[in-house]
Amino acid sequence: MPTFSYTAMDSQGKEQKGKLDASSEEEVTKLLNEKGLFPMEIKAGKGGKAPKEAAAAPDKKGKKKGGLMNAKINLNFGPVVIRTKDLTVVTRQLAILLAAGLPLIRSLRTLERQTRNAAVRQTLNLAANSVEGGATFSEALAQHPKSFDKLYLNMVRAGEAAGAMETILDRLAMFMEKAARIAGKVKAAMIYPAVVLTIATLITTGLMVFIVPKFKKIFVELLEGKPLPALTEFVMTVSDIIANRILLVVAFAIGGFIAFKIFSKTHVGRTAIDWVKYNAPLFGPIIAKSAISRFSRTLGTLMASGVPVLNALNIVKETAGNEVVSNAVQKVHDAVKEGEGMAGPLSATRIFPEMVISMIEVGEETGKLPEMLEKIADTYEEEVDNAVSALTSLIEPIMIIGLAVVVGTIVIALFMPLIAIIEKLGG
Repeated sequence: MPTFSYTAMDSQGKEQKGKLDASSEEEVTKLLNEKGLFPMEIKAGKGGKAPKEAAAAPDKKGKKKGGLMNAKINLNFGPVVIRTKDLTVVTRQLAILLAAGLPLIRSLRTLERQTRNAAVRQTLNLAANSVEGGATFSEALAQHPKSFDKLYLNMVRAGEAAGAMETILDRLAMFMEKAARIAGKVKAAMIYPAVVLTIATLITTGLMVFIVPKFKKIFVELLEGKPLPALTEFVMTVSDIIANRILLVVAFAIGGFIAFKIFSKTHVGRTAIDWVKYNAPLFGPIIAKSAISRFSRTLGTLMASGVPVLNALNIVKETAGNEVVSNAVQKVHDAVKEGEGMAGPLSATRIFPEMVISMIEVGEETGKLPEMLEKIADTYEEEVDNAVSALTSLIEPIMIIGLAVVVGTIVIALFMPLIAIIEKLGG
């Protein structure tokens, strides 16, 4: 039996070297994995085979390093997590390689060698090792729940069952790209009002801390104890609180933020907050349309991939991102479990428009529900685009008016006593 020398890394990121008697490099890799070691370099001794490309890839200096070399630092801080953006790229690339006819393990090793992202490299290395050890691809990915959610895993399982992994991964990549695009548009709509609100807060705070107290001294000296107008008294009081009791204000703000966070962690809190967001005057329609698009796209993609409808509804509930929608989907799931269709329970929730319910009903009657859900998602993605554009153009004048009202109130409050002072001096 040939002897192989190896260089591996343990779970603490420390390098270990040694020799093993094995029939092949695959067996060496398996033995090292059983010891909790990750192979970086495997060299064949006398009678052995040349190192395989999966276990070691040459770097620019000609040295062979494994996929975990650049991810060493991550091993000291628990499991790494692949960002959604990077996962989308990897999923698309893996679908292309599989469609080109490459085996799964070779595709994973190819992506592992070419990626510069340490988290992706380490995860691909571990997944490939698991598949080489006899695990299915979905089982290998399930060992990394921080990177691969239930939606991803169930679609991969469906691809394994149907024998069409490349098709499923391509569909999954498309889903992730569209979800990222619509989320980006919603976030972009929030940036402008957040910036304007921040500027307005800074301007107001500056006026209250530096300008209003100076006017207060003038009023005390020149009005000789005469009462100030109610609006002026209010502004002076607020200014005094901000300028002289800033620690109390900060403590109150931090306490309120912590209380809000604790409340938002509860089911009742999440439901209440999401209900407010869902029904908010300006942003509510965008959030609602985005939630409907996400629901339709996720459910349609899962059903088209062969995931059973009850499992698909469970996944949609957990990935909805909105408790109002999650609660509605749970009711639909319970109804479907009892043998009902989707359209009726969806209508009873009263959070889905009639057009959506009608299209789902038609999809159920014609047996083309996945296709109909995809059309609903496309329609509502376009509506989100239009709503974001309209909101962006509407927010600018609203913010300007709001800022003018705040600053104008302060200015008027300061000028009202000045008029009395001018009249007194003139008399």
